[in-house]
Amino acid sequence: RPLILGEPLLTARGAVEGLLDEVVLRRLAKHVGIAMGAVFGRNGKIYLRNSIAGYNQAARFSSWIVLVDLDDEECAPSLCAEWLPIPAEHMCFRVAVREIESWLLADRVGIAAFLGVSTSRVPSTVDGLDDPKQTLIDLARRSRRRAIREDMAPRPGSGLSIGPAYTSRMMEFVVVEGRNRWRPDRAAHASPSLSRCISALADLRDAALPDANAQ
Repeated sequence: RPLILGEPLLTARGAVEGLLDEVVLRRLAKHVGIAMGAVFGRNGKIYLRNSIAGYNQAARFSSWIVLVDLDDEECAPSLCAEWLPIPAEHMCFRVAVREIESWLLADRVGIAAFLGVSTSRVPSTVDGLDDPKQTLIDLARRSRRRAIREDMAPRPGSGLSIGPAYTSRMMEFVVVEGRNRWRPDRAAHASPSLSRCISALADLRDAALPDANAQ
């Protein structure tokens, strides 16, 4: 579906697991012509799970987008059925398979340039990765750029799973637009779950604009 240009056609509120998820959601919304208002959650998956009923109640009256990672759960349809068996009319509930990092890796050209690694090192099938975040960190360790290695990969003996500036680096990759940054249109070709998310966002936008659709 063609990208909407000019002013956003719909304003929605959202809920996510964390800060990186929020910037990805805002970028995807902008990509399809949706303006994001307040984004709630940002306090982990359990908090999001405990709050989903309230978000769904609010989505009876206004547009909402909730984004969650699949992680190690069996499949996206099962998670959707468990969390939200009866979604409200204006609710768009999407699952990143298996993590939001899968969608970032899906833009192989952009992530390779940003990290300073060869494109051939980036997996071509990302939705099937067991641990996309670890894949990103392993790529960062191979970076030609010292700053990327130090920011994204944990220091030996630190006991940490990520580097000190992992999240801020990934947010930079998403937020700052350009040839060597994240492009949802490129990424959607390599991630079925991202492609479905973009289509669902476009459907949410179109459903809220009956007058525009009738013209």
